[in-house]
Amino acid sequence: MTRRDRAPRGVTAPADLRAGLEQARLDTLALLRALDQGRLAPRDLPHSALAHLAALDADCAEALWALDQPVGALDVDAMVRDTLTSLDALAVARAQVRTGVPANRRAQLQTLESVIRATLDLIEAYNDVPGRDPQNR
Repeated sequence: MTRRDRAPRGVTAPADLRAGLEQARLDTLALLRALDQGRLAPRDLPHSALAHLAALDADCAEALWALDQPVGALDVDAMVRDTLTSLDALAVARAQVRTGVPANRRAQLQTLESVIRATLDLIEAYNDVPGRDPQNR
């Protein structure tokens, strides 16, 4: 990326973008942990929906990393555009994962997900974010 491709100094992301990314990552983490703790058989897991969810979550982790970079280091407009697209798709992706679980296990999954979500610490939104991963501190 050349200096000319970078966002001009002073261009910033929307003020609520970081909070939205943090909440989205925590919501996704709660669902994934609920699936793990729900002890579903591998055949009962919606593998393609989970792969799509993982890709969107990775986009959010990358955006959290990007928000910590120096002003002018990245094309902020492109990052924001791509990030908002991923955030818009996340709720649908989580719903697809939930509906991919056998119907007789969905109530248990929903209960577990709610309990887990209530216990998550904000720092966990930064799992796997380079330079911010709490497991690497």
